[in-house]
Amino acid sequence: MKVTDIRTFVVDCFRTNWVFVKVYTDDGIEGVGEGTLEYKEKALVGAIEHIADYLKGKDPRLIEKHFHDIYRDAYWRGGAVLMSALSAVEMALWDILGKSLGVPVYQLLGGKANDDCRIYVNGWFAGAKTPDEFAEKARQTVKRGVTALKWDPFGKAYRQLSSKELDNALKCIAGVREAVGPDVDILIEAHGRFDVPTGIRVANEIAAFKPMFLEEPVPPDNLEALKAVRDKSPVPIAAGERLYGRCGYRELFSLRAADYVQPDVSHAGGIMETKKIAAIAESMQIPFAPHNPSGPVANAATLQLAACCPNFCILEIMYSDVDYRSDVTDESLEYTDGRIKIGNRPGLGIELNEKECLKHPYVRHELRHYTGALTDIRPVNKKFYF
Repeated sequence: MKVTDIRTFVVDCFRTNWVFVKVYTDDGIEGVGEGTLEYKEKALVGAIEHIADYLKGKDPRLIEKHFHDIYRDAYWRGGAVLMSALSAVEMALWDILGKSLGVPVYQLLGGKANDDCRIYVNGWFAGAKTPDEFAEKARQTVKRGVTALKWDPFGKAYRQLSSKELDNALKCIAGVREAVGPDVDILIEAHGRFDVPTGIRVANEIAAFKPMFLEEPVPPDNLEALKAVRDKSPVPIAAGERLYGRCGYRELFSLRAADYVQPDVSHAGGIMETKKIAAIAESMQIPFAPHNPSGPVANAATLQLAACCPNFCILEIMYSDVDYRSDVTDESLEYTDGRIKIGNRPGLGIELNEKECLKHPYVRHELRHYTGALTDIRPVNKKFYF
C-alpha cells in the first residue's frame, strides 16, 4: 500500500475554521485527520503540504517511522504549526491502518479500558453576557443530562483583574453554581490570561464554588509560573493544551505543575504521541483529561484515546455547533447521562464528506479572548449535536 495524495479541507465553522486532512492510497483506503489550529489555518495548510511531499509514495502503515522522520527532518522542531500538521496526518495514518485491518484504532493500541467516557461541555454559554444569562443557559444545559460544564467568566481581562472584573466573574460563577446545584461539576477556564499573583488570587476566590479544576491560569510559556500558582491554589489546576509532544510535557511533569493534563490530539503530535503523554501521566497518578474543542474528526480520534487510556478522566466536547456539522462528516454520537459511548467502527470510525466541506470555505476569524466577545461562538440558530 502506498500514499498517492494528501488533501486539506478548510471548513468555516463560525468561530474558527476546521482543518481536515485526507490521505489517499493506491489500495483505495482513505484516512482522515484534523489539525484545526485557530487563526493560523493558512500556515497549517502550508505545513501539511511539506509533509505530503515526504509521504507520497510511502507505506502509510509505518506510522512510528513516519512520525520520527517528519519530526526529525523539520529541523525547526515543535511549535503549534508543525505539530498540528503532523498530528492531523498521523491521525489519518492510524485511520488507514485500522480500516485496512477492519478494527477500531483503540484495538491497535491495546484494546478498550473504557466502554464509554464522561464528558464536560464547552460552548453551552453561547451568547450569554450577564450572570443571569449564564445561569439560565446552565440550567437549560443540565436538563439535557449534562453533568459537567466549563466556561471562562473573565470577560476581556488580561494579566490582572480589577475589583469590578473579579466581582463580575464571581457573580457569574455563583449564578451558575446555584442554577446547576451541587451535583454538577463546574470547570473554570482562564485561557492563560493571568500573571502569577492574579492566578493565585482567582484560585482562592473561586474555591468556595468547588470547581473540578481551574484551567490554564497563566500563559503556557513558563511552567514554573504555572507551578507557582498550583503551589498556592486550593483548587486543582489543569493545563497542557498548548504543549506539544512528550518533550513539551517533560518540564510540566518534572515540576508537577498541574493536577490534570490536557494534551490535544490535534496539536500534541497525534494519537500515539498523546497516548504516550497519557502513559507518563498515568505513571505519576495524574488524570488524563484531553483538550477537545475542535471538530468531529478530532473528537473521533480523542474517543479512541478515551477508550484505551486507563487514566482517562473526562473529555471536553462542544455542546452545540453550526447546523452543517452533521453534513461534513457521518459523525454519530450515542449520549446518555453525561457520557458518550465509544463505538467499534474500523479506524477512527468517521468519514469526511468532501463535497459538503467545499460548500463552507475558509473565512477569516479573529481571536475573541481579550475583546469581550468570547461567548460569540455560535450562530443564533445553533444546533445541538449529541
